[in-house]
Amino acid sequence: MLSPVYSRLAAGKSVLASATRQIMSRGMSSAPQRVAMSRFEPDKFINYQRIDDNLAVIRKRLNRPLTLAEKIVYGHLDNPESQDIERGKSYLNLRPDRVICQDATAQMAILQFMSAGLSQVACPTTVHCDHLILGENGAESDLARAKDVNKEVYDFLASACAKYNIGFWRPGSGIIHQIVIENYAFPGALIIGTDSHTPNAGGLSSVAIGVGGADAVDVMVGLPWELKCPKNIGVKLTGKLNGWTAPKDIILEVAGILTVKGGTGSIVEYFGPGVETLSATGMGTVCNMGAEIGATTSLFPFTPRMGKYLEATGRPDIAKASAQFAHHLRADEGAQYDELIEINLSELEPRINGPFTPDLMTPVSKMKDTVKKHDWPEDLNVGLIGSCTNSSYEDMTRAASIAKEAVGAGLKVKSDFIVTPGSEQIRATTERDGLLKVFRDAGGVVLANACGPCIGQWARHDVKKGERNSIITSYNRNFTGRNDGNPATHAFVASPDIVTALAFAGNLTFNPMTDTLTTPDGKPFKFTPPRGEELPAKGFDPGENTYQAPPTDRSNVDVVVRPDSQRLQLIRPFKPTQLKDYDHIPILIKVKGKCTTDHISMAGPWLKYRGHLENISNNLYIGAINSENGEANNVRNQITGEWDSVPNTARDYQNRGLSWVVIGDTNLGEGSSREHAGLSPRYLGCVAVIVRSFARIHETNLKKQGILPLTFDNPADYDLIDPTDQVSILGVDKIEPNKPLTVRLTKKDGSEKDIVVNHSLNENQIGWLKAGSALNKIVQDLHSKQASQ
Repeated sequence: MLSPVYSRLAAGKSVLASATRQIMSRGMSSAPQRVAMSRFEPDKFINYQRIDDNLAVIRKRLNRPLTLAEKIVYGHLDNPESQDIERGKSYLNLRPDRVICQDATAQMAILQFMSAGLSQVACPTTVHCDHLILGENGAESDLARAKDVNKEVYDFLASACAKYNIGFWRPGSGIIHQIVIENYAFPGALIIGTDSHTPNAGGLSSVAIGVGGADAVDVMVGLPWELKCPKNIGVKLTGKLNGWTAPKDIILEVAGILTVKGGTGSIVEYFGPGVETLSATGMGTVCNMGAEIGATTSLFPFTPRMGKYLEATGRPDIAKASAQFAHHLRADEGAQYDELIEINLSELEPRINGPFTPDLMTPVSKMKDTVKKHDWPEDLNVGLIGSCTNSSYEDMTRAASIAKEAVGAGLKVKSDFIVTPGSEQIRATTERDGLLKVFRDAGGVVLANACGPCIGQWARHDVKKGERNSIITSYNRNFTGRNDGNPATHAFVASPDIVTALAFAGNLTFNPMTDTLTTPDGKPFKFTPPRGEELPAKGFDPGENTYQAPPTDRSNVDVVVRPDSQRLQLIRPFKPTQLKDYDHIPILIKVKGKCTTDHISMAGPWLKYRGHLENISNNLYIGAINSENGEANNVRNQITGEWDSVPNTARDYQNRGLSWVVIGDTNLGEGSSREHAGLSPRYLGCVAVIVRSFARIHETNLKKQGILPLTFDNPADYDLIDPTDQVSILGVDKIEPNKPLTVRLTKKDGSEKDIVVNHSLNENQIGWLKAGSALNKIVQDLHSKQASQ
């Protein structure tokens, strides 16, 4: 049970300050002992000793300075003595501290875990109900409707969590990443989560990595988790943010520099004197949106600001232990990065990124000219703040200072203005302190503590589908149709400060640093820079207790999945794969241009089918653009010659006993950790996806489901493929790590063309392929282990 209020400790009596003084007086200490990982798991302890022991081995082996990312990652190695360690090449076997799942992805993860036949999870795990709540009228009615519409799913998750010893956060608790940074993240942790924005916990110096559900199941059943050894990108921060510039602008700048694929295969590590000027939640914002550059994760070194946040959120013991362990929570002097970026925060100007991609960066001062140049809709229909990226107390106080000043001058928002608190704790605290009233007085609507419009859970009524319009959000992702399902919506991303100011202006070209608005009495009004409070002076109010702990006696808990359910479907194992060459199989679709997981397996209205593989497979690749005709969800059936939807065509091939392949462009599968983008193709008969390049999580998800992820040895070979070609994949019967395969294209005229393709499968992953999926391999290994005991 949460205490009513977490009060900040009195100045001068902070346990963090005390611990820091002790360390300075005696030098580095041994690893702290017996510190509980969270208030909800008093019998689970932070294992700093493992990191300490592992790094003693690693330092002898590598004999060089280590980055912070290396310290935490290698500190969680399953076998540091023999593990091959080479950045960007070797695969690491790791032991994470925690698994986190949001409700949409948790359904499939738990269904897969259930098929393993174990009585409980082997690693601390939580499920968070945040994705299935549709934003429309306001918090109270939206939450009530969600509980009714999703009752079957919520009951399944609640009972499964109780059965398998998993912590369960009910609908209304808040967004998974805000809950995690408030309650579960700690400096030095290794966390994996079935959501791409899991890196939010990097704001508390955690290595937090988004994965697919099959990866989570590995850890939940007690197996080591496999990750390709990340490269390291260093971002040196100097100076100090000032005026209108916010932490969000740091990652908007980095996204503009690195693009949506520049961080692939790398951990982005921030360091330098500018780090000390940022709050823990500000650092979380930067790490959260690091997912938009394809990074494995992002993180910051431990700072006293993190300690203050830990104390304020009721974790003084962790604050003290982190301070004692601080020498392992920063990079060594002289640590080398694979790439280095430097940003002077004092010179950084607010940015607005978009539309249609989170890496199209424009400084606010140049926005007016850029909007006119590209003919983007100038009028701003909606401004939205909050989400897992920007809903901290500091964010809300800064945005409220802007709104309060404008309301005081007699102004109301000209755009629709929507506020999404990140957690029940943030909602309760901001309600108590009058911040939400300020937003309502300005004309805003407060939605439930959930993802809502950020992930397409938005019942929008102000524009028709296909109508060009502009919106601006403090969210993280703005792919085409992402927020509202309307491909004509131009979605821009900025800090909550900029979003709030632009909502009062009602125009995308407004620059709050220089421009003025006109008050009702005709006077010019100019905003002053926003002011915020890092932490609430009265402490955090946790609000309603929405946490369900697993019962002590779980033997009588039943988990029921109805055979006729349209929301949930028990997992049936995929058939084992006979490693053989594929001969003259059709191309389902040759994808043109950007293809995110939203294109491959849409969210929005399809979220309700995340626990039902057959039903959700009806959205297979329906958002991808077909290179043959430039259209979405319209492909030629290579057997009948008829045009039909992508899922219908795939099912026709499957009914004929035909396997099929997908051809893709660059960075295929960027975006969400959505394993359904791997599950659905496998379910309907896909055997290979051949592309110029993959996003990390999607490539892993394909491997986990027994699909061959192949990349052109020569990226230009993409242009040699016609959608009507028949494809033969040669060498599969003798597949080995680092050994290329041959794809033979048979043209309509009977001519043939061979191209070379590569794969990144290691021996273990080839085992997944042979078994039919990683889950099949897990079950086989568990049965073999039980039989031998």
